[in-house]
Amino acid sequence: MLEQIDSPYDLRKLDKKDFSLLCEEIRQFLVEKVSKTGGHLASNLGIVELTVALHYVFNSPVDKIIWDVGHQCYVHKMLTGRKDQFDTLRKFNGLSGYIKRAESVHDIFGAGHSSTSISAALGIATARDLKGEKYSVVAVIGDGALTGGMALEALNNAGRSKTDLIVVLNHNEMSISENVGSLSLYLSKLRTDPTYNKLKQEVDNLLNIVPPIGKSLHKYIERIKDSVKQLLVPGMFFEEMGFTYLGPIDGHDVDSLIEVLERAKKIKGPILVHVITKKGKGYKFAEKFPDKFHSAAPFDIQTGKFVNEGQATYSDVFGKTLTEMALKDDKIVAITAAMPEGTGLIHFAKLIPERFFDVGIAEQHATTFAAGMAVQGYKPYFAVYSTFLQRAYDQLIHDVCIQKLPVVFAIDRAGIVGEDGETHQGVFDLSYLRPIPNIAIMSPKDANELVEMVKLSRTLDFPVAIRYPRGKVGEFDITKECSIEFGKAELVSEGTEIAIFALGRMVGKVLEAKEILKASDLQPFIVNLRFVKPLDEELILDISNKVKFIVTVEDNVIAGGVGNAILELLNLKGIYKPVLCLGFPDKFIEHGDVESLFKKYNLDAESIANTILQKYKEMR
Repeated sequence: MLEQIDSPYDLRKLDKKDFSLLCEEIRQFLVEKVSKTGGHLASNLGIVELTVALHYVFNSPVDKIIWDVGHQCYVHKMLTGRKDQFDTLRKFNGLSGYIKRAESVHDIFGAGHSSTSISAALGIATARDLKGEKYSVVAVIGDGALTGGMALEALNNAGRSKTDLIVVLNHNEMSISENVGSLSLYLSKLRTDPTYNKLKQEVDNLLNIVPPIGKSLHKYIERIKDSVKQLLVPGMFFEEMGFTYLGPIDGHDVDSLIEVLERAKKIKGPILVHVITKKGKGYKFAEKFPDKFHSAAPFDIQTGKFVNEGQATYSDVFGKTLTEMALKDDKIVAITAAMPEGTGLIHFAKLIPERFFDVGIAEQHATTFAAGMAVQGYKPYFAVYSTFLQRAYDQLIHDVCIQKLPVVFAIDRAGIVGEDGETHQGVFDLSYLRPIPNIAIMSPKDANELVEMVKLSRTLDFPVAIRYPRGKVGEFDITKECSIEFGKAELVSEGTEIAIFALGRMVGKVLEAKEILKASDLQPFIVNLRFVKPLDEELILDISNKVKFIVTVEDNVIAGGVGNAILELLNLKGIYKPVLCLGFPDKFIEHGDVESLFKKYNLDAESIANTILQKYKEMR
């Protein structure tokens, strides 16, 4: 049946009784394709019936369906003409794993970060009203994303606005019993029935024009109605915010979903449809381990085992090192914004649960929460992806750095992350952190250096950022004592004529490039900077005075990065020599495997060597 679907219109050609079979085929398709490409599996398996119902009831792209985060959009992509591209999912020059406006007219609003859908949907609905147009606007948001403050701000605004807007809350953290499901469906039918609503309005109007007893009676009836709603309507929180609440509805019952969505489409004002789903539904390993299959690597369908499973990552190195430290130091606390597995803090959470805090998808709150703990003498470590820390920029400046509080930001996924693409590439953190006073910024060349930097950070009594990439690591030793001196770089290789200053994982690529340059009789100085702030001015100036040509290499955009920092230093000290800054250009970096992206942007070892050789020859 899936082969017959090339657009949402094709859904309406099918008999609704066949939708269960279609949903089963969709799940088989998802498991088969994602097992090969990797991607967000559990969330997409959980939203199959809801996506089918949405595209059956609403006429996309005339009606606007806005997806939150976007990691549950695979079924939407399949139903909107992109199923034949799924072999390229998240691959270089292939199908994006997120909502992308340039990819389809059905992708109404781009999404890669959480909690944006209701704000965007309200903006679109308000623009619709101003233009006098007629179409439905639907925001689909998960219960996890609803923990984000921006989603609550949008709910507050939408409820007050009285604008026609449907918010579908996909709730996958609770079960739904048959009785509750039947009762809630009955109540939802009653409350959206046109006859009921017409009668209710007529009674309201009548009571309000019969003074004085009418108004008093109306208020009395309203109080009784509110009391009954408190007992029968689970969504009183949303009702109080100005939404008509419908639900909870079984999110795996297509007929019920279609019926409720059809009713929601017809009533005025903001509506919230509460849908209960099961993450990973239909694939037993994803049902049992939804966190592991949230963003899955390629895996074996029969066993559920991931390819290369067991190999440690930088996240693991950080998490295990911090846990080892915290077992001996009761002032260390660990904080995450709904990413304990992704940031490696699952180790900490299991062994020291009383000092582990998952605050939900709330990076702003997490940052100020960490600052509050620091005021009281604790040493907070906030583990957060580079692109997610962008969401807490104001708190980082005002609540941490101005007060010079000793919060450590463990910035995971710094630099290129690969398949997740432009919304997740961590290529801006050096540029947005470097201008902030009072913060130290460091980046390790390998896993053992990360161990040392985490241990060094405990000794510092001011804000610290440690940035490290996504990826597998080799051997490492979490018992390794810290030999790094604060603010000091490492001279990796002596040389002549050329100096290469590299940061983080780019040190490894520069060392590979050094071997290529040997063939042209070039022997550069190579420096592992380690620190972006403060720079090791003494070493940088000493080597810069010895060479004719300077190169900087970083896994960050060039604008505002470490190359710019070195240029500023050289200019300040009156050293005017050719400087070549290698990094990412002034653009958003697309999705694809990391090595393909490094090669495209001339940051693989061979390209680095060739670029240096070409510029050196031009200079001579």
